[in-house]
Amino acid sequence: MIDRPMYTDKIMAYVDAPFIKILTGIRRCGKSTILKIIMEKLKKERNVAEDQIISCRFDSMEYDDMTSKEIYDTLKSRLLSDRKTYVFLDEVQEIDGWEKLVNSLASDFDVDLYITGSNSRMTSSEISTYLTGRYISFRIFTLSFAEYLTFKSKYTRIGSPKEELVNYIRLGGFPATHLQAYSQDEIYTIVRDIYNSTVFSDIVRRNQIKKIDQLERVVKYTFNNVGNTFSAKSISNFLKSEHRTLDNETVYRYLEKLEKAYLLHRCSRYDLHGKELLKTQEKFYLADVSLRYSVLGYTADSIASSLENIVYLELCRRGFSVNIGKTKDGEIDFVATRQNEKVYIQVTQEINNEKTEKREYDRLLEIHDNYPKYVLTTNEFAGGNYEGIKTMHIADFLLCPQW
Repeated sequence: MIDRPMYTDKIMAYVDAPFIKILTGIRRCGKSTILKIIMEKLKKERNVAEDQIISCRFDSMEYDDMTSKEIYDTLKSRLLSDRKTYVFLDEVQEIDGWEKLVNSLASDFDVDLYITGSNSRMTSSEISTYLTGRYISFRIFTLSFAEYLTFKSKYTRIGSPKEELVNYIRLGGFPATHLQAYSQDEIYTIVRDIYNSTVFSDIVRRNQIKKIDQLERVVKYTFNNVGNTFSAKSISNFLKSEHRTLDNETVYRYLEKLEKAYLLHRCSRYDLHGKELLKTQEKFYLADVSLRYSVLGYTADSIASSLENIVYLELCRRGFSVNIGKTKDGEIDFVATRQNEKVYIQVTQEINNEKTEKREYDRLLEIHDNYPKYVLTTNEFAGGNYEGIKTMHIADFLLCPQW
């Protein structure tokens, strides 16, 4: 197992704290492995004995016919009476009544609870309803660029960061695809299976969706329009042009379900002058860029939007809230805030003429405050400072511990 300290360090800081630790994220992003690493760290770093650790994986057939009460009784019989027990419940949302099970364990016994989930029953709104004030949530993402390099270095020599960024754009960051030297086709097969199991298990089956072809058309539209602003009406109008009728409300519900399955991230626009969130023309980003290529095929003209997607996910990994910034004359790709920090970012594949340069820098120059401003690009010799705006190669930005 390869450690992912971006997450394990944060989780270990809450060991023995009176909170349920919840790991959420898209299927196969590494939640189960992180749980295993936490178990090993407890034994090695905290001297926790083997018999103090209980681990259950609820996507296993072992628990298929058991009620939450039966599972509660089974776990209760395994808890220690003289020492704290560390309980790890993987894919706990598979249990009907999981929230009562978790609440009861936390209330009734001396336990330290860690749980994972990967669908709509584990979204922040659902969790806060069930476990008010009793949990800490950790959003797990697919591999960052830095993690991708670490994983890849375990089985092959890696090139320079700028060379490897090209591969990362094409292959994405699902951990399972970077444990050995898979071909591009093999990686896309793995990712397509993740996509199919997410769509059909977490969305179609759970929500009893009958018109699967409609859902898939909405998915393909959003995948094709990563980095573009659009609305439910835009999708409805597009489908109408293809002689497919789908009302705005149904499109909105589909988008919401894709978000709750962690396939999509919604990025709202923020009016930098009016200081308010706008409710129209949002952008959507994918949980991993490889999803787009595994479903739609790889095309070179999608690189620019994939780069934007990668930067968006990196900001989210680092704990920023991210919006699109609306100015008087245009948009800033990202306005990212974290407590008292703020950063403005423009992402462009290349700056190869004065018109592109003026467009990227002028938008940032419209903003008259002292927060950091960046233009990120893949130009070979990107770097420097333009009227207070920093220019960086995207690979350097992704690998920089602090900007």
